[in-house]
Amino acid sequence: MSAVLEAAAYTAEGARRRHAVQLPADPFDGRVHEAALHHAVRAFLANQRQGTAETKTRGFVTGGNQKPWKQKGTGRARQGSIRSPLWPGGGTAFGPHPRDYRMGIPKKVRHLARRSAFSARALEQAVCVVEPLTFEQPKTKRIVALLDRMELGGKRVLILTHGDNRNAILSARNIPDVAVQRYQDANPYEILRADVVVIEEPALGALEQGADLGEAPARRVRQPKVAEPAAVEGEAAPKKKTAAKKAKAAPAKAAPVKKAAAKRAAAKKVAAKKPAAKSGKGAAAEKAKKPSRKKG
Repeated sequence: MSAVLEAAAYTAEGARRRHAVQLPADPFDGRVHEAALHHAVRAFLANQRQGTAETKTRGFVTGGNQKPWKQKGTGRARQGSIRSPLWPGGGTAFGPHPRDYRMGIPKKVRHLARRSAFSARALEQAVCVVEPLTFEQPKTKRIVALLDRMELGGKRVLILTHGDNRNAILSARNIPDVAVQRYQDANPYEILRADVVVIEEPALGALEQGADLGEAPARRVRQPKVAEPAAVEGEAAPKKKTAAKKAKAAPAKAAPVKKAAAKRAAAKKVAAKKPAAKSGKGAAAEKAKKPSRKKG
């Protein structure tokens, strides 16, 4: 691949520069050899194994020197030793034994895998170049502030230093998912495992200026949350309803009141039209006053 790979550049304080930098062709040649990467990662993981696991076969378990019962006549299955793998406490068949899991890898394949790992990270825009990290003394707070300024907080970061930067290694020792090692010691497994690879600029040599990335975005500052005033004993807690909710709730309450008033007015009109019912004595007196009509 003939295209030149570029990476964002940062200052020692974590501020992004306006221009990117061009990565060197070695090891950032832009070619990813998956077979070499697979071989290198498999060999690295195999070389981390201790290979000290061991189990005892039936020949190394104590006991079982005689036949538990006679061959025939008992009605039970024939057995020759109580230390058989079929018995509890017996030996282990086909168990692990100490061995060396170490795998070799040719030098050219190892170098090809390293170049492929760097190129793969650069193609994913996961490589950053930073100015030399000069710490007078180990300070974890400085590494945390640097990663936060670069917006790498919470990610798995691999920092590659130019030479043995002991103060930087001690500063990041207690930060989870952050590893610091020399640029020369970087292996394909660690490079691929990291989300972002941060490399000190002197480790890559003289770098040429790359594309213009524009002004760095303004850093977002988190505003502290304002705590609500606590309610004083003996006083009612402040209501959380807004003015808009109160305005919407008011017409809903007024509607039933108007309906009830209209019903009462209609009932009064009906009652005024009907004649008032008289008591029992008054009705009898009126009947007595009226002349009786007899048939002639």
